[in-house]
Amino acid sequence: MTEDVRLRRGRGSLGFSFFVQGVTFALLVTRIPAVQDRYGISDGLLPAFLAAVPVLAGVSSVATEHLVKRIGPAAVLRWAQPLVLLSLLGVGAGSRMWHVALALGAFGLSVGALDASMNMLGVSLQRAYGRSIMLGFHAAYSLGGIVGASAAWAGAHWHLSLFTSYLPAVVVLLPLALYGSRFYADRRGEGDIPEKGLGAGGFKLLLPLCLVMACAYIGDSTVSNWSAKYLQDVLGSSEQLSTVPYNVYMVTTLIGRAVGDLGVRRFGAVAVVRIGTLVAAGGFAVVAAAPGAWAGMLGFTLLGIGLCVIVPQTFAAAGRRAVEHNGPGASDTAVARLNIFNYVGFLIGSPLVGGIGDAWSYRGAMLVPMALVLVTLFHARSFGAEGARYGVGHERRAGDRAVDVGRGGNEV
Repeated sequence: MTEDVRLRRGRGSLGFSFFVQGVTFALLVTRIPAVQDRYGISDGLLPAFLAAVPVLAGVSSVATEHLVKRIGPAAVLRWAQPLVLLSLLGVGAGSRMWHVALALGAFGLSVGALDASMNMLGVSLQRAYGRSIMLGFHAAYSLGGIVGASAAWAGAHWHLSLFTSYLPAVVVLLPLALYGSRFYADRRGEGDIPEKGLGAGGFKLLLPLCLVMACAYIGDSTVSNWSAKYLQDVLGSSEQLSTVPYNVYMVTTLIGRAVGDLGVRRFGAVAVVRIGTLVAAGGFAVVAAAPGAWAGMLGFTLLGIGLCVIVPQTFAAAGRRAVEHNGPGASDTAVARLNIFNYVGFLIGSPLVGGIGDAWSYRGAMLVPMALVLVTLFHARSFGAEGARYGVGHERRAGDRAVDVGRGGNEV
């Protein structure tokens, strides 16, 4: 098999893994009310169950950092994805509270390993391709989220049990994921096996990107957890219309990520991230000031367009900065540590907005994630290559843009 064929197969199989994870996660989070009803989980206890998943995922992401040094990210992903699918099925198969606690615990541990290893392979493939492809993987995740949410809606519409709703997805996706895992393009055997971490001061190197990741996920969790309530309770929409903003957000996220790699290749990652940040902040401002439901819908649409580019480029930038400072072996460590702040943002976002909304107003609460997203502007240069930060001239950056983009994008 030629190198080009191997890379194409690796890219396709990894893209499918992102898609499968999008389906799986959407099937879980969109049926939380049904999970609560099935197991008799009280409103007071539900946040503890939901918080346990990202906490365990963060612990697993840290463990994955060390595991990939022994067996490589492809092997971790090959077994983590089936475990995530089986854990989802377990959530729908139990009958007692300890059953769902065990299933959600297994889901959290396996999803942390899966998220970390998927993005490790994505960063590695982008480096091998020599151009931006990371947004395409996350577009596959968004597409999976739309498919999963649609399947969950169908299950709820037809009053299917959780197990019956989840079983077809697991039966179809599990064997396909296992087959596709044969083609992951790992670095093992190529002399690029991770042998060292970030080294002294490595975490300090990543701190700006960690902050950006957390703020981006605070914004994302605000949309996923509060868009329906905001539209209905604050903007006076119907219950049916209140379900639309999240779907619109997912669709615009898919579209933005599908074309985002072209923007990175043409203008560089720094410019794309800056534009995305400003669009996202504008979306929150529109939502906060919206006089009615349709104006609010416009704001959530802008949020999808703006936020969608930030997370994939943050992973790419972390891997590139680690390689520039510590060599190829540091990339996986950087991605695993950055992945923790995905869950930090998810944990902070929903209670932060809810607490401010209850204490003050939900319109005012929307200004908080807006301000946090704008933090990305202060760290946008972290998405560029080293030469841009140390004063290499504009002429050089323009002439070598194709090379710089191959390392994840550069400032224009």
